[in-house]
Amino acid sequence: MTIAEVLGDEEMRRREFPVVADRVYLAHAGVCPLPSRVSDAMRRYAETATLQDQEEAFGPGRLRGIRARIGQLVGAMAEEIALVGPTSLALSYVAAGVPLRKGDNVLIYHDDYPSNVYPWMALAERGVQVRLMNIRSLGRIRAIDVTGQVDEQTRLVALASCHFISGWRLDLETIGRHLRQRGILFCLDGIQTVGAFPTPAAHCDFMAADAHKWMLGPCAAGFLYVRKELQERLRPPVFGWHNVRCPNFVAQDELTFPPDSRRYEAGTANLVGLAGLGAALDLLLELGIDGIAAELLRKRARIVPALQERGFTVLEADAPPAHASAIVTFFRPGTDMSALHRKLTEAGVVTSLRADRSGQRYVRLSPHFYNTDEELDRTMKLL
Repeated sequence: MTIAEVLGDEEMRRREFPVVADRVYLAHAGVCPLPSRVSDAMRRYAETATLQDQEEAFGPGRLRGIRARIGQLVGAMAEEIALVGPTSLALSYVAAGVPLRKGDNVLIYHDDYPSNVYPWMALAERGVQVRLMNIRSLGRIRAIDVTGQVDEQTRLVALASCHFISGWRLDLETIGRHLRQRGILFCLDGIQTVGAFPTPAAHCDFMAADAHKWMLGPCAAGFLYVRKELQERLRPPVFGWHNVRCPNFVAQDELTFPPDSRRYEAGTANLVGLAGLGAALDLLLELGIDGIAAELLRKRARIVPALQERGFTVLEADAPPAHASAIVTFFRPGTDMSALHRKLTEAGVVTSLRADRSGQRYVRLSPHFYNTDEELDRTMKLL
C-alpha cells in the first residue's frame, strides 16, 4: 500500500481508516483514531488470549520483533528500546534514574507539554537546579537558544522534538551534536514527530514516545529509547520480576538487571496495546516515514495560505521545511475560538482547542497522510 493509493482509492481509504466514513479527523497531535489493521490485530490477540495463557498467546519473539521495528523507525538497536507505555512514564524514568547531584542543573522549556516539564521540575527536591529556557516566541526553540543557555553545570537538556501548539520542529542534529560534544545529556520527547517525520535516535541520548498520536497506535503502547552506552548509568527507578533476575521467580540477594533495555521493563507488558502497536509499525514502515513527512508538508502548504486568506493568524506560518510540521495552529483577534471549535465539531470536523500561558485560545489542525484535499478544503469552507 502507498500513500497515493490510499488517497486515490476511497474504498481502500474507508476500509483502512474507518473514521473517514462520517467525520474529518484533524486531531492526530492529540489522540488518533485506530486504523482497521491496528484494531484487528488487537482483536485477534484478545480472542487468542481467551483460549490460553495471555503471555503465551503473545510470545517473547513478538516482543523482540516490536522492539526491532521501533528501532528501525528511529534508527536504533532493538536492545536500546524499552516498551514502557506512556510518554509521561518514560520521561519520568529518565528524570528519576539519571545520575544528578546537588548543584547540577537541567535545562527545560516551561511552555512545553506538561509531561516533559513536571518530571524535571521534581528534581528540585534533590537539589538540582531546574532552569527554564528563554525564547522569543511560543515553542520556537532554535539551536542557538540551547547552546547559549547551557553552562558547565548543565548535565541534561530535555526538549520536545516538535512543540505541541506552535508546531515548530527542532534542529535535532545541531542541538544533539553540540550537547554531546560538551558531555551534556539530551532527552527528547518525540511523541509529536515519531510516525510523522524522521526522528533519528542518534541525535539524542534518551527518547520517549507513545503510539496514540502520529504512530496511529493505541494509548499507553509507547517506548523509551536509551543509548546503549548509557544503560549502566541510567539506573532503573522501578523494580519487578521482569527487569531483576529472579530464577524460578525466587527473589535473590542482589538486584541484577538484564544487559539491555529490558532493565526498564519492570513487569507484565501491555500485550493488547503492543499487538496494536506492532500492526501500526508495520503500516508506517510499509508507507515510509520520508513519504509520510513529504505528504504532511504538502498538506500544510495547502492549509496555511487558506487560513491566512480568511484573516487568521497562523503560528509559525513561515517556518522553513526543516522546522515545519503537520501541526497548524491559528487564531483571530476578536473571534471566539472556543465557539469556532464547537462549530467545527458539530459539522463533523475533529480539531483540538488549545491555549497558551496568557490564556489565548487556538484551534489546532493536525491532519495525517490519509486525509484528503477535499477534507481540508471542506474544513476551510466551514471557517
